[in-house]
Amino acid sequence: MLRAADCFLEKSALVAALTTGAIATINSMVWLLAGSLSSWRLFVATIASVVLVVTWLVIDGELWDRPDESSPEALERSLLYNIATLVTLTIGVTVLQLALFVSILFAASITLTPDLFARTLGHPVSIADYLSLGWLVASIATVGGALGSGLEDDDGVRAAAYGIRQRQRFDE
Repeated sequence: MLRAADCFLEKSALVAALTTGAIATINSMVWLLAGSLSSWRLFVATIASVVLVVTWLVIDGELWDRPDESSPEALERSLLYNIATLVTLTIGVTVLQLALFVSILFAASITLTPDLFARTLGHPVSIADYLSLGWLVASIATVGGALGSGLEDDDGVRAAAYGIRQRQRFDE
């Protein structure tokens, strides 16, 4: 079975996501952008980042199954593999994004003083401003992590993505 967390949390992907998040968290333009976005726009950014990363992982890792034959059984098996891949990757990337959100929110609350944040935004800050910042930066960092996953070799991504039994089937 596909282990999305293993696939996405390769060392390069994790380092890229955390680095992207750290850089975006200290960028005052990102603060202004997060402060100006409505909740539905932040939600769209989240969905777009998850879809982009899942698509990237499937394409770059060559995780899309194509049946060797055109029999109905082979087509159905391939469809099931592909659905399982997409669902599992989506869950894994979503969990990663939530973990990034919590990490970024924690880091921002420690490093970003309310006075500095308020001067940049032009109004007194509240927890909602920190939540918006964490939400936007988590989406940005998730995409940054996808770029880092591209630095992993394809065999490593496939090994992380597929269990031992599935790799044996592909080798047969």
